[in-house]
Order: sequence, then structure tokens, then C-alpha cells
Amino acid sequence: MITVENLTVAFGKRVLFKDVCLKFTPENCYGLIGANGSGKSTFIKVLSGEIEPSKGAVHIDPNKRMAVLRQDHYVFDEFSVINTVIMGHKQLFDLIAEKDILEAKADLTDDEGMRMSEIYGELAELNGYEAEAEAATLLAGLGIETALHDTQMKNLEGGQKVRVLLAQAIFGNPDILLLDEPTNNLDMDSIRWLENFLADFKNTVIVVSHDRYFLNQVCTHISDIDYGAIRTYVGNYDFWFEAAQLAQEQRKDDTRSREEKIKKLQAFIQRFASNASKARQATSRKKLIDKLQPEDMPLTTRRFPYVEFKPERDCGKQILTITNLCKTIDGEKYLDNFSLTVNSGDKIAFLGHNDLIKTILFEIINDRMKPDSGSFEWGITIKPSYFPKDNTAMFDTDLNLINWLRQYTPQNQEDNFIRSCLGRMLFSGEEATKSARVLSGGEKVRCMLSGMMLYGGNALIMDEPTNHLDLEAITSLNNGLTKFPEVLLFASHDHQFVSTIATRIIEFCPFGVIDAIMNFEDYLDNAEINTKRDKLYHGHHSLML
Repeated sequence: MITVENLTVAFGKRVLFKDVCLKFTPENCYGLIGANGSGKSTFIKVLSGEIEPSKGAVHIDPNKRMAVLRQDHYVFDEFSVINTVIMGHKQLFDLIAEKDILEAKADLTDDEGMRMSEIYGELAELNGYEAEAEAATLLAGLGIETALHDTQMKNLEGGQKVRVLLAQAIFGNPDILLLDEPTNNLDMDSIRWLENFLADFKNTVIVVSHDRYFLNQVCTHISDIDYGAIRTYVGNYDFWFEAAQLAQEQRKDDTRSREEKIKKLQAFIQRFASNASKARQATSRKKLIDKLQPEDMPLTTRRFPYVEFKPERDCGKQILTITNLCKTIDGEKYLDNFSLTVNSGDKIAFLGHNDLIKTILFEIINDRMKPDSGSFEWGITIKPSYFPKDNTAMFDTDLNLINWLRQYTPQNQEDNFIRSCLGRMLFSGEEATKSARVLSGGEKVRCMLSGMMLYGGNALIMDEPTNHLDLEAITSLNNGLTKFPEVLLFASHDHQFVSTIATRIIEFCPFGVIDAIMNFEDYLDNAEINTKRDKLYHGHHSLML
């Protein structure tokens, strides 16, 4: 268990949170949420001891081991993958290293012999003889193949390093597990594996994530940073979100009697308690939710940007035809005779372990990259609008936000109109006059979305649009794209985003392409597709879907 006592964290005059008192108990997973800049990562660093609080203390039960997902991807470059994972349990790793040194000696002194005997006993207690097997199992679950286990970390790609460090954090069954954005750079298969792992994990987990589906799958509680405080609520993210919206609505409505408010809130609580009973963490969560009272419902200061895409005209019948596209970069073939016909009303999610394939395809169909061969043709009624993953060049300017956004409006548009557009995306007052060059990642994304809304395209192409957004902005974008009536081509690792928007799935596998006209949940559950998918990931060239 972790106990937080009268914790305050401030940087100069800016106070992130003040006099926080919390307890994090075993067999629960706490989702730590808050707006961008609210202090989520800082709180994780305080819990782990990396940052000293301004006031107060963090108490951890004696003899309990804490593991943290490390963000430094280079510190283990000189170690093998398998050893990097085992290093997650320092005591165990040090024992194994000491054992190897002693075993390498031709002759042992009496003291060394006694120490060797002690080491064998301690390794048995720590399950040390199964360490490599356990590490290999974790790596396999996260998509790191056996051939890489003895490779040095410096030889891995960035995404592979992230997975190894995640395996390191969860290795050896830590008593307390701190995870800051663990799903970043994970493909959907790895995310599902991690969801299953954490759902069965019996100890204490505190996790920061912008993936709503992930939070819903693994969390028993939500710890919300807001109003300069951290408050914990029972239930997953959806429960917190709907409860917060309902509580906000009820508190604003002074015309209803208190009894009516209480009755509605109690009905809401009961409905969620029934839903929770189906979850893996079910029994304890249901008991906690049953005890909730209306006054326990969360309040929030969160603001949601307004996202609505209104196309200037309908798409018509001819949307996009791609014929035999090929593209090789630095000797690696990314597109190999790829063909596709996009139909009216399609909302296509492009999936696959290699994100670069999707980016290359989007860059080609937006005339930002030339294919080696093949062609594509947009219909004459189509007005494409592109959201690139890399937006660096778009903000390499000293234009203020009003003039930056003016690029996407008719000439001579009044400042007040542009200010109102920026205001809907949470840039109010003087924020509208700051330089585009100094924007944060999330602010840049909100500007890009505002530009796309003004542009009025009827075919949207979006490459990882939820990157850098907080949960509120992701929810608004999700709702806006769900309501969008025309064509959408997009790539995303956000499960809920894909499952609530996509009507068609295209997955780039190592040995072929799957094209399925169905939603994402049906795609995941389809036995025939899963069989074909497995073959396309393991080298059966004859199966091209």
C-alpha cells in the first residue's frame, strides 16, 4: 500500500496540488487523469522518489517492491534485452550476477562457499531460477521475438525499446507498479496483452494514460487531478466521465428539487454498478459502487473543445481509387502493388505493426511523396483535408494564431470570426495572439483541427490525430468524427477511437493486406479473419486478402 500524507507540489508560485491525502491499496488499479499540465507525470515521479515534494510525504509499506516504467530509452543500451528485463528486480539481478561470479571461480574459500549456499536459498525464495523463462514470456507477449533476447538494447528500434522497458517494469511481480503512458508505441496486439496482464495483476497499479478503452479495461478507480487537489473515485474512466457530466448538469440546474437530483444520481449509480458486475475486477468494484452516495460524484473544471467537421458538399460516388502503389525507402519495401477503392461513406481505420506504412500511404495520396510506381485518383467532387503525423513544418513560422488560422479561411475574414473559432478550441483572450512557433504538442493539434474544420473538406485523412491530446480533446474529436457524414481515412492506436468510428478495417500485415467491411469489434472477434491474420503475420505469402 502507498499512503500520501499532506502532499504539496509547487514550482515557484505555481501549485500543482496541495495537501493531498490518499491511499492506494493492493488488488486495485488507479487511473491517474487530469488536463495537460496538471501534474500527472510529476505525481508519478513523486511517488517513485524521483522528485521531492514541496511538503508532505509518501509512505510505502516496508519490504514492498516498487517498479516504474522508465522513460530513458538509452540507459540500458549496453545490456542484453533479457538482462534488461531482469534488471527490473534489482535484488534478484544482483544475486544472479554474484552467483555467476562465484560459479566462475575454480576454487572457493569457505566464506565464498557459505555465501554461495545463501545465494541459492535466496534465489529460490525469489523464484530466481525461473527468471529468464519469465522474462522471455513477458517479451513474447509484448511482441519481442526470441531472436532478439540476447541482442544489446542499443540495436533495437525505439518502439522495441519501449516494450522491453515495459517488460522490465512488470517483471518479478512488483508490489507496486507505476506506469506513465504504457501504451505509447505499442500496437493493438501488445495493448490487449497488457490489458489482460493488468486485469489479472493482484498488486497495486497506478497508471497514466490517454487511452480511454485501456483505462476502462484495467482501472478499478480513477484518481483525478483537478481544483489543485487529487480525489479518487471508484469505477473506471467511463463511470468517472459520465458521473462528472451528470453531476455538473445537476448542480447547474437549480429548478429541480434535491430529491429529484438524488433519485437520478442513484439510478445512474445503480446502472453502472450492474455494468461493473460483468468486469474482471467485478466483485470488489460492485460493492464499492453500491456504497456511493450522490455527494460522492465528481466535479470537474475540465473544458472540452468544440469539434465538428462540416463538408462544403457531398462526396458523390467516385471517392478514391488506388492502383498498384509501390514504394521502397532505403532498400525496404513498404507498399507492394497496393490497390484500394474507397466507397461513399467509408470510415476506414488503417492498422498494422508498422506505422510508417500508413504514413507513407497518406503522404502519397496527399501529393507529399511520390510513389515508385502505381497511381491514385480522387473523384472530381472530392476535397481532401489532411492531418499529418509530423506537423513541424506547419508551425515553423512567427505568425500569431489568428493569422495562422486565417490561412484556412476566405480572404479578408474578420479577426472576431477567427477568434471565435480559436475560442471553441480553447484559445481564449490573449492566447489567440501568441506565436504559432511556441505552441505545445496538444495546442498544435487543436490548431490543426480548427483549420480542418474551417477548410470544409469532404474526405478527411488523419494520421494519429489523438497524439498529444488530453482525454477531453480526444473525446471531442471522437464525437466529431463519429458524426462526420462523409469519408474518413485514419490511423490510430486508440482502441475506443477506432471501435466507435471505423466502418471498415484495412490492416497491413507482413505478408499481405486484410480489407474487411465491418466495425473494429467484429473484426477482432471474427474467427475467419483471425485465422487469416495469423497466417499473414507468419509468412504465408499465398494468402492475400
